Amino acid sequence: MTTLSVFLDVPLAQKLEGSLLKTYKQDSCPKKIFLAFRGRYLTSKGQPWVSSVVPKMRLQIAQDPSLNYEYLPVNGMRSFTEASLKLLFGKHNQVIVENRVGGVHTVGDNGAFQLGAQFLKIWRKDSQTVFIMSSKKGELLCKMGMTEDPSLLFPNGVYLQQAPHDSIFVIGNICDCNLTQSHPTSNKRIFLFFDISSQGLSTGDLEKDTGFLQYFVSQGFEFFCSQSLSKTFGIYDEGVGILVVVALNNELLLCVLSQLMKLTQALWLNPPITGARIITSILCNPALQEEWKQSLKGLVENIMLIKEKVKEKLRLLGTPGSWDHITDQNGSHSYLGLNSKFQQVEYLVRKKHIYLPKNSRINFTCINAHNIDYITQSINEAVLSTKGLD
Repeated sequence: MTTLSVFLDVPLAQKLEGSLLKTYKQDSCPKKIFLAFRGRYLTSKGQPWVSSVVPKMRLQIAQDPSLNYEYLPVNGMRSFTEASLKLLFGKHNQVIVENRVGGVHTVGDNGAFQLGAQFLKIWRKDSQTVFIMSSKKGELLCKMGMTEDPSLLFPNGVYLQQAPHDSIFVIGNICDCNLTQSHPTSNKRIFLFFDISSQGLSTGDLEKDTGFLQYFVSQGFEFFCSQSLSKTFGIYDEGVGILVVVALNNELLLCVLSQLMKLTQALWLNPPITGARIITSILCNPALQEEWKQSLKGLVENIMLIKEKVKEKLRLLGTPGSWDHITDQNGSHSYLGLNSKFQQVEYLVRKKHIYLPKNSRINFTCINAHNIDYITQSINEAVLSTKGLD
C-alpha cells in the first residue's frame, strides 16, 4: 500500500463558522446571548420561524399518491419559475407581458448568484469593476478576478451615472436603496445584479419590498436577480431559488437562458424539487397564498414591536443619545448604533456575554421577552461606561 498521499499539499481550511459564533459556543456563562444569526428568523422561543402554511403543505405533498420523484429538467420546475416571477414583478408587469423575463430554478440560497456570476465571468469579460452594496455574495465576483470599487456607493444611495463603462453593480437590500442619480446610463453598458433573499420581510409588503426593481424595468435595463425564497417561507432545510434574467427582448432572453442551462449541467444538472413544490403549491392557491402573506405580515409586525420595546426600554433607562434609528430601519437585521471605537461592543461581548458584530448590526428576532431586559440594561451600561469619550 502506498504511503505517499496526493493530498499532502492540501492545508486545513479556515472553519466556515465565524469566530464570533465559535467564541459564543465556547462561553460557559448561562446568560450568554447571540445576536448575530444571519439568514434566519427566530420565534419568541428561539426556534427558526416557519410560515404556518408550510407544515400543512408538507403533509399534503407527502400524502399525494399522484406525485413522482423523477429528475427535473435542467432548467427546473416550470410552474415554480413562473410563480416566482409573478411574485417578484407582479402578474401583469410589462416584462412578463412582453415575454422578456425568464428564470432558472437553482439550488440553495446561493446557487442563483453562483450561476449568474459564472455567466458574467464568461460573457462579460470586459467588466472588470464591480460595485457591491449590501450583499456578501457580491464578493464572489471579486474572487473571479473583478475589482471592487466602493467610491460610488453611499448609505442608501447608488451613483450609476459616474460608473465606468461595463461596470457591474451588485445590490442587495433594495428596499432601502435609492438612486442618487437617475440619468440615462444605457450607453455605458452598466449591468445590475440584484440579490433578493427576503422579499416581504422588510416592510411586510411583497410589492413594496421589490418596488425598486420597477424603475429599472421602466427604463429598459437588462439585469440579473438572484431570488431566494427559502427564508420567506421558513424552509431553511429546503434551500431553493431562481436566477431571474431580464433582457431587451425574447430572442436575447432565450440565448442567455440557453447558456445558463449549459452551465447548470456542470454545476448541479438537476435542481431539487421538494422546496419548489411547497412554494409553488402555496403561491398557486389563493387561499394558501393569503395565509402565507398574513404570516409574513405577522412576523414583520413582531420585529417592529421588538424594536419599539428596545427603544422604549432604553429611553426609560435614560440611556444617553437618540435611539430612533432602531425603529427607522426596515427588516430584522438592523444597526444598534453602538460605537466600536469607544469599546461599547467589546463591553457587551466581554463583560455581559452578549455577542454581536463590531458594526452592531444585529438580528432583532434574537431578542424576546426572556432576554430583552438584560440586553437593554447591558446596552445602557455599555454606553454609560464610555460617556464623555471623544
